[in-house]
Amino acid sequence: MDMTQLTQACEQFYGLKQPPFGLTPNTEFYVELPSQKQAFELLLFALSSGEGFIKVTGEVGTGKTLLCRRLLNALSVDGVRTAYIPNPALGAEGLWRAIACELGLNTENKSDLQVQEDIQQCLLQFALNAQPVVLIIDEAQCMPEDTLEALRLISNLETERQKLVQIVLFGQPELNLTLAQPRFRQLLQRITYSADLRPLNNSEALAVYLQQRLSIAGYRGMPLFQASALKHLWQASRGIPRLVNILAAKTLLVGYGNGSHQLESRHVAKAVADTEGAYPSAPDWSWLRLSTLFAAVVLVLI
Repeated sequence: MDMTQLTQACEQFYGLKQPPFGLTPNTEFYVELPSQKQAFELLLFALSSGEGFIKVTGEVGTGKTLLCRRLLNALSVDGVRTAYIPNPALGAEGLWRAIACELGLNTENKSDLQVQEDIQQCLLQFALNAQPVVLIIDEAQCMPEDTLEALRLISNLETERQKLVQIVLFGQPELNLTLAQPRFRQLLQRITYSADLRPLNNSEALAVYLQQRLSIAGYRGMPLFQASALKHLWQASRGIPRLVNILAAKTLLVGYGNGSHQLESRHVAKAVADTEGAYPSAPDWSWLRLSTLFAAVVLVLI
């Protein structure tokens, strides 16, 4: 049995219609975690208010790309024109051309100056048609410093009444360190709103996250993960959603292999052992405390 067949058999065993813990940013499986909810509401408010610059940061695996996809979907429903740059590791000229392509402009055989002028004229036309334009940059911490400076120049495009383009940056915490440099103080001052995505803060929040994803995938039974398994899974993942998904998917396979309809800490332990990025559980020192107490009692009795 190959891996695909094994996964399908596992899904059938647990009554699932599709994999509940995939790693692709599928908005169908979006779970509104507290920090995700706060960030999404802030994004919608800031964009509706016409603010020019918004920043969302979070550690690897906290759901930035999934939130980004959800924002893109929401803006498309509202008729907002978006330019999405998923890989901004470009030079300044490359960024201008990538934006032009996203706006449907032809850049072939055109100088960099012509490309910039075309973008400005295009944005002016959108403004005349009362259609907002939002530039969304994922993995913004990868942007070279010269490209960040170009981004500041792009944010200068405006009329007397409004910004021609609003900019949303999604990035890892390293982005904050870069923007804190003195040379980027003008850019940092333009960021009017910012949000930070955080991991799940306890095993109770993890239980809600797992149950919602399982339900979306078609599960209709009692909670699969026992309390001990939830605690172990939270410790091993530190509440980071991507790592939770990896470990939970492997735990399902381990449980299926053992014929278990309830997932226990021992199943999670095998998944953790097979995952290099997992955090080892905190050592249990209770035996040491008990042995120390026992030794003290013996000394008193002697």
